Amino acid sequence: MNNIKFNYLYRDGSNYKQFGYIVFCNPSNVDVEVIESIIRSELIDGEFFIAENWDIPTLFFEVHNEDDHAWHEFSSIEITDESPTTNIAMEDFILRLKK
Repeated sequence: MNNIKFNYLYRDGSNYKQFGYIVFCNPSNVDVEVIESIIRSELIDGEFFIAENWDIPTLFFEVHNEDDHAWHEFSSIEITDESPTTNIAMEDFILRLKK
């Protein structure tokens, strides 16, 4: 398998963290370093993104406080043998980022 695991987190205004990931299939065998470079080029200040803009699940806590925000943090990507958790291929995800 050449699936790609996208690790990210949400850190609320009080610095509580909620971690998550998505496993994408990678039928085009896009190199993990190329993927990471593309992702990093689309991040806000080199580490943040708005999950809704990338069409990925948010990691918000159930209770929202007035100091919470919409930004999620990119953590890492890695090659994995885990089964995909989405029907979106990595190549399609990359195209979404560039819109």
